[in-house]
Amino acid sequence: MPLLTPLRFSWRRLPAAGVPVKNLGLRTVASGASSPSGASPKAFNIFDRDLKRKQKNWAARQPEPMKFDYLKEEVGSRIADRVYDIARDFHLALDVGCGRGYIAEHLNKEAVGKFFQTDIAENALKNALETEIPTVSVLADEEFLPFRENTFDLVVSSLSLHWVNDLPRALEQIHYVLKPDGVFIGAMFGGDTLFELRCSLQLAETEREGGFSPHVSPFTAVNDLGHLLGRAGFNTLTVDTDEIQVNYPGMFELMEDLQGMGESNCAWNRKALLHRDTMLAAAAVYREMYRNEDGSVPATYQIYYMIGWKYHDSQAKPAERGSATVSFGELGKINDLMSPGKKSQ
Repeated sequence: MPLLTPLRFSWRRLPAAGVPVKNLGLRTVASGASSPSGASPKAFNIFDRDLKRKQKNWAARQPEPMKFDYLKEEVGSRIADRVYDIARDFHLALDVGCGRGYIAEHLNKEAVGKFFQTDIAENALKNALETEIPTVSVLADEEFLPFRENTFDLVVSSLSLHWVNDLPRALEQIHYVLKPDGVFIGAMFGGDTLFELRCSLQLAETEREGGFSPHVSPFTAVNDLGHLLGRAGFNTLTVDTDEIQVNYPGMFELMEDLQGMGESNCAWNRKALLHRDTMLAAAAVYREMYRNEDGSVPATYQIYYMIGWKYHDSQAKPAERGSATVSFGELGKINDLMSPGKKSQ
């Protein structure tokens, strides 16, 4: 089991037309549209989406799935914090790639009136965490959202979009279903995630087998994320990064937890099998290069947080070019430019 102490913080920060809905109290389950191929026609087909669905379903079926929820719950709470930072009530919200509902459990009815949650894994939706918000769960792909244009006041997504084959399309879909002046708040893994595991596997495989294959899936670069959001139509963008480090007894415990999270690699070019001696060598390299003083080994999760708004006429606009009355070069003389009356105040 991982050493969870570094991760535990005290911070609390429309169904589609024609879709049948089964009533389960406040939480209902619906079936949404999805692409048979798991990728849009012009997208690079990097990930096996059917395998990812099976991985997430397997993880959600485990007797104690909450044992592996620590990372997703923490990131979900940080997204909820960002929702609370916006001084407005959201009548209708959507969680894209919700998993077991790691954002909704940290929100209340005063912030969100009704929550729609979508995911490709039906078991994750059926075993969703409790929330006080009325919630509808829809089985749907992140790239093919079965909702009408201008439906939601808020769209959130936590640690799901790094598995889509066509991230630009997924962001365009999110923008499409948002109402004007609606906001998207998301989080996804960044490029430095699990760099310790990646380096250890590459070194061990090169030494034992004369070459290496990718064993950690590719991630989006932070420099590209702002461009993708802008291309999808979002404005007033905010993108920031954070790192969460979790300590584990060893590399094999880390890999067990990744499997329990449903975060095993599903790239088409992954290597199906690693030899036993290569795995043992990788664990030894991991411990030798990154061991903590207490004997545990760290795993770094880099998180990209993003906020983007859908345009509305009421939003603040930048001043027209050339409308400034003071140049930047004169800012150092600001005291001299102020009137004597203002100086005395």
